[in-house]
Amino acid sequence: MSTPENFPYALTRAGVVMVPEPGNPLEVEGVLNPASGRGPDGELYLLPRLVADGNVSRVGLARVVVDDGVPVSVEREAIVLEPEREWEIGASNSGVEDPRVTFIPAIGLHVMTYVAFGPLGPRTAVATSRDLREWRRLGPVTFEYDDELGVDLGLYHNKDTVFFPEPVTAPDGTLSLAVLHRPVWELGEVRPGEGNRPPATVAESRPSIWIAFVPLDAVLSDDRELARWRQNRFLAGPEYPFEELKIGAGPAPIRVEEGWLLLHHGVTGVITNSMAQQQNVNYGAGAMILDGDEPWRVLDRTSAPLLAAETEDERSGIVPNVVFPTAIEEVDGRLFVFYGMADSKIGVARLHANE
Repeated sequence: MSTPENFPYALTRAGVVMVPEPGNPLEVEGVLNPASGRGPDGELYLLPRLVADGNVSRVGLARVVVDDGVPVSVEREAIVLEPEREWEIGASNSGVEDPRVTFIPAIGLHVMTYVAFGPLGPRTAVATSRDLREWRRLGPVTFEYDDELGVDLGLYHNKDTVFFPEPVTAPDGTLSLAVLHRPVWELGEVRPGEGNRPPATVAESRPSIWIAFVPLDAVLSDDRELARWRQNRFLAGPEYPFEELKIGAGPAPIRVEEGWLLLHHGVTGVITNSMAQQQNVNYGAGAMILDGDEPWRVLDRTSAPLLAAETEDERSGIVPNVVFPTAIEEVDGRLFVFYGMADSKIGVARLHANE
């Protein structure tokens, strides 16, 4: 596996693009972890997570302002997703969180995966849109039962989910949409005393990246199939010191010469309650190369982060020491990564070949 010095891609900071708006009660606890997409008008938009008092989250829409080919700021336009369903609503520490949006030309839709944080904790949910403004909820994800795996993944909390932008051939040979997700085996917060209970067939007990598939024909017949995930399998777990506690997928993977480039986050430190904000953790951004034809195979990965919490904006905030990549977009022929900074602001970094 590669060090950041010889990995084929690198990240270079380009600035801060969004900070909480003074006096805005919906942003008093931060703007962070945005999704992104191009609207029908051709403009680039961020869909940031906006956090109100009590850690209650919404998803906004903000047009990206570009200066000399570099994203520099945003213009707020709307709130596009509110915690309105019972499975999204809680007294605090709740709402609609950490959206990832992938435009999938094969179905003509922007597909959003997000964390619906309701009374039972975090669950993955799916919504679709044609314009980034109006979103149709498809509900929480369900998982097809696999007797060989011997577990219903729907019983576990799940985060860090994102679709690939184009169909792939699934392990069973069907043309499918692939999606990454991150089940968590800790059941103690749901039923005290249960503790960390990974399935007996799963060797890695720490939160890891999994991959699932949805047959394309099924989605074309009924887009609600986007929320029914099949052929779930382990993709990658923590391997290096910067991933000691857990890893999770970042933005939608992008096609590169070597296969699929996936940015991910790795976490170190101490987690005391997986359903509460943490203060003793450190998030860094790593990367993997997945096989172009069999994206459940990891060909290469970084042994250390490409971007770590080093600036004041990344080290000081609601949750200190966090770099959390969630979106990649092309701007004037160059790729930029948008990422959460200390759960408080949104930064941008250029993604480029490692020279």
